[in-house]
This record gives sequence, C-alpha cells and structure tokens, in this order.
Amino acid sequence: MGEFIKLEDGRDDGVAVIRLDRPPMNAINRQVTAELGEIVTALAGRDDLGAVVMWGGPKIFAAGADVKEFADFGPAEAEKLSHGLNDVLLAFGRLPQVTIAAINGYALGGGCEVALAADFRVVGDDAVLGQPEILLGVIPGAGGTQRLTRVVGVTKAKELVFTGRTVKADEAVEIGLASAVHPAADLYEAAMALAARYAAGPAAIAYAKRAIDTGIEQDIATAVATEAREFGAVFGTEDKATGIASFLENGPGKATFNRR
Repeated sequence: MGEFIKLEDGRDDGVAVIRLDRPPMNAINRQVTAELGEIVTALAGRDDLGAVVMWGGPKIFAAGADVKEFADFGPAEAEKLSHGLNDVLLAFGRLPQVTIAAINGYALGGGCEVALAADFRVVGDDAVLGQPEILLGVIPGAGGTQRLTRVVGVTKAKELVFTGRTVKADEAVEIGLASAVHPAADLYEAAMALAARYAAGPAAIAYAKRAIDTGIEQDIATAVATEAREFGAVFGTEDKATGIASFLENGPGKATFNRR
C-alpha cells in the first residue's frame, strides 16, 4: 500500500478501487507515478477482478502534475519524466479489466491524462477537465496530445490543447470526453454500479477490449485479422460454453458468467 495511491480490493463483486490520495490536490509527482505503477502491475495478474474504478475522492480527481518539479528541468529531465508516466499509463490502459475514471472536481493536465487512459470517464456535475499545459508554456506530456485526439477528434483536441481551455461536465459528455454525468454526491456509487455491471460480464469483455485497443492502431486489414484472432480465442473460454448453452435453453441475457 503506497503513501498516496491505495488499492481497495476487498469487495465481493469483482471490482477494485484505485484511490488517489495526495491532499490537497492529488498532484502527480514521481512518487505518485511509481506507486500507481506498482498497483497496475499487481492488477494485471488479478483474474478475480473484472473492473477497476479510479477515484480521487469527493472533491478532486487530480489537478495536474506537481509543477514545482518542473522548475529546474531541462529537455532531458522532462523527456525522462514523460516516459516514466507514459509507461505506467500504457500499462494501465492494457489492463484486462474494464477501467473507469470517476471524476469529481478537477481533472487537469496530468490528472486528465490519467483519466484518459481509462476505458470510461464518468463525471460529477462539479467536474472540470482539460489540458491547460500551454498556459505554462509547455505541452501535455503523458499522452494528452494523443489520447485526447483519439477520444474527441483532431479539431477539438487541437482547440483544447492550443488554448488550454477547460470543459465542465456537460460539455465533456457532449464532446465524448466523458460517457455520463451524475450529481457530484452520487458519482462514486454510480461508477461502482457501472463497474459491477461490467465485472459480472463474461471473459469475452477482455478479449473485446484487447481487439478494440489493438485494432485502432492498425490498418483495417490488420485490425480485422486481430479481431478474428480474438474471436477464435474467446471460443476457448468457459463463458462461451455457458453463454451459448444459456441462450439455447433460456434465450438471450440470462447467463451467469465466471470470467473464465
């Protein structure tokens, strides 16, 4: 258990929680990055978990990088820092579990980049998201120029990155940066309910996630070959046999899966 990042995994519904806990702003520094990396490594082998929620608490998700670390950086130090957090977020994105960033308050700069690495972002009506690095005379360095573009499109990503403009909850949903907005006080429970729904799904969700995330980087011919490979592999799971048998006997949507 880290000082600033905690893993809460004692539930019986297949959902774990990564809790960002570095008051007052959950600023991301090298220690936070290292602790998050340790937790992501541990989660990668957890076949008892079907979903992971990342939450910064009821007031703030993460207001950004710890800018005090930047003051004396030159190009080499900045690039090293970027690679370090990017390696952790790439590993987080590759987790087999469905990942959900539950965002109360600010998710800015590095905080927004952490959230972008999740499969889904659900936001409280108090949420504010953005990549304001340009206002410091720098650019996003933990995938913000890349994941934001893939999520909201090239034109909108350029607008947000070039201006440093932030967006509130409703606009985040409108542009596809978030998938749902809830009253701030209800956000955590809503995210946990969504996570439990995915965790109750079949092993096929992990195969579908891998096919989507791998295929989006490939040309269409290679991508459909990737899909075919995952489609074939999922036929070796227990859940495939359970799902097909349940459908033939009881119709759709009645199967209970074990994620194997």
